[in-house]
Amino acid sequence: MTDEDLRGPTDWGTTVGVGPWPGPWPEDPRLDPQLLAEGDRRNVVDRYRYWTVEAIVADLDRRRHPFHVAIENFGHDLNIGTVVRTANAFLAAEVHIVGRRRWNRRGAMVTDRYQHLRHHADVAELHAFAAERGLTVVAVDNAPGAVPLETAQLPRDCLLLFGQEGPGLTEHAHAAAAMTVSIAQFGSTRSINAGVAAGIAMHAWIRQHADLGRAG
Repeated sequence: MTDEDLRGPTDWGTTVGVGPWPGPWPEDPRLDPQLLAEGDRRNVVDRYRYWTVEAIVADLDRRRHPFHVAIENFGHDLNIGTVVRTANAFLAAEVHIVGRRRWNRRGAMVTDRYQHLRHHADVAELHAFAAERGLTVVAVDNAPGAVPLETAQLPRDCLLLFGQEGPGLTEHAHAAAAMTVSIAQFGSTRSINAGVAAGIAMHAWIRQHADLGRAG
C-alpha cells in the first residue's frame, strides 16, 4: 500500500481532514489505531494522514533543512508561536527560545509537536551552541549597517536570530551575530511584526538553498 492510499477519504465541506478509515485497516506501523478509528482532523498535509506524531517527526527529520531559527523571549512575546509554526512549514532544523523558558504556544497551532525546540538561558549560551554546530549567526533587524535581506547571500548552515516585538534584538544578540540583515520597508511603521519578519527571512533562505522539487 502506498502513501497515496493512506490519505483516505477526504471530507469536502466544513470539516477538515479525513474521517474514520473504511474497511479493513491497512497494515502499517506508522499509523495510529485511534486516528484510523475516529478520523484525522489534524492540521497536517495529506501524506501524513493517520500517522502517529512520532512517525511524522521521524519522517521530517530525514528531510530537515540545515538552518535554525532563534528568538529572544523576555516579555512572553505572542509572536513565538507564529515563528514556530512557520519554521515547521519551512522545515527548519530547530527553533531556539532564548531567555524565558515559557512561551505562548497558542499561535503555534500544535505544530510544536513536530518541530524540534531548544531553550537557552541567554544569548551567550545560544552563541556557544551555534559555534559548536558550525552555524553562522545572522541577526534579522533593521539596524544601522545591516545588509538588505533582498540582496544578501545567506549562509546555508546558519541560525537566523530575531528579537522581540517592539524593542528588537538586544545589544548582546547583535554582538553575537556574524552579520545583520534588514527587510526593506516602504511605509510609515518603524518595524514589522516579528512573526512576519521571521517568515520573510526563512523564505529568503528557502529561495536560495532549498530543493523546491521536494516541496508539497
